[in-house]
Amino acid sequence: MFIVNVEGAIYRDEKWLLVRRSEKEEHEGGSLSLVGGKCEIEGNSRDILERTLRREIFEEVGIEVTVGCYVNSSSFVTASGVNVIDIVFLCQHKSGEPYAKSTEEVNDVIWLTTSEILADTDLPYYLKENVNLADKLLRKNQKVYEK
Repeated sequence: MFIVNVEGAIYRDEKWLLVRRSEKEEHEGGSLSLVGGKCEIEGNSRDILERTLRREIFEEVGIEVTVGCYVNSSSFVTASGVNVIDIVFLCQHKSGEPYAKSTEEVNDVIWLTTSEILADTDLPYYLKENVNLADKLLRKNQKVYEK
């Protein structure tokens, strides 16, 4: 059995929105990550990934986003042995100014450029990989829209 987690790669003004996870978080407490959370059991439903992502982003950092295209998926096992499927989407900032709204989950919000993220040796490889993939997708889509 898996927990399904979704994350948003939110880009604005040449920077990506990251959160410093609360030390209270079981998985990777205190580390930087994209914003997101796990899907809840809903029975039969539609667009659960997108709705969950919008809800989690609003609950954690108080902003509204438009969920765009799929970036990447991966799986991992937490330190306590929980299996997780993680799905990342490229998101467009819609409204609000992000802040650590849910202090149980988020200590701080930080905007960093792709270069800053990729150069930071303290950041986890999967965060760098997801941002790098999201950045490439963003650039590719921008070229399409400019034509």
